[in-house]
Amino acid sequence: MSLPRPSSVDLEQGEFSPEERTLLLKLAHDAILSALEDRPLSTDPPTPHLSEPRGAFTSLYLRGDLRGCVGYVSPITSVYRAVIETARAAAFEDTRFYPVKIGEAELLSIELSILAPPRPISAEEVEIGRHGVLISMSANRGLLLPQVPVERNWDRVTFLEQTCRKAGLPPDAWQKGAQIEAFTAEVFGEKHI
Repeated sequence: MSLPRPSSVDLEQGEFSPEERTLLLKLAHDAILSALEDRPLSTDPPTPHLSEPRGAFTSLYLRGDLRGCVGYVSPITSVYRAVIETARAAAFEDTRFYPVKIGEAELLSIELSILAPPRPISAEEVEIGRHGVLISMSANRGLLLPQVPVERNWDRVTFLEQTCRKAGLPPDAWQKGAQIEAFTAEVFGEKHI
C-alpha cells in the first residue's frame, strides 16, 4: 500500500524545513495506516529538532471535507510523537466522525498545525490569521486554530464568540471574565482534494 505523496505541500518559510514538513506529513499518513494494518511504527524522533516538545493538531480531509481534527494545545511530548498521536486520534477518536477505514486512509489529505505555547492576551490584541485562541472559564475550555477565522471569513468578535461557543460558554463570555489565551501555529499540509 503506497502513501499519498504530499505533492502540494505549502512550503512557505517557517521553523520547519521543507524536508521536515514532508517527513511529518508522511509520518501522519503512516501513523494512520500502521494502526489500520496493526503494524509497529517507530516513535523515536529522527532529529533533535523533531524531539522538541510542541503542541500539535492534525486535521484530516476527505474529498475536501473535514474528516477529523484532534490535537494537543500544550507541549506534552515531542513534535514527532505528537504528530503520530494526533493523526491517529483524528482518524479514530474524533467523536464527530466514524473511524477512518482502510480505503479512506489512502485518500486523506492532511494538514498539520505545530503550536507555539499559548499566552494570555487581551481581546483587542487578537489578530485574525496570526493567532489561534483558547478561551476558558471554570471547567469549560474551547480552542480554534488560526486558520479557522480566515477560512470562514470571521472578524475578531465573531472569532471570539465562536471560540466561546466551542467551549460550551455563552458567546459573550469573552467579555465577562473568561480567560483568553492566544498562540501562533506553523500550518502546512496537502491540498484538500
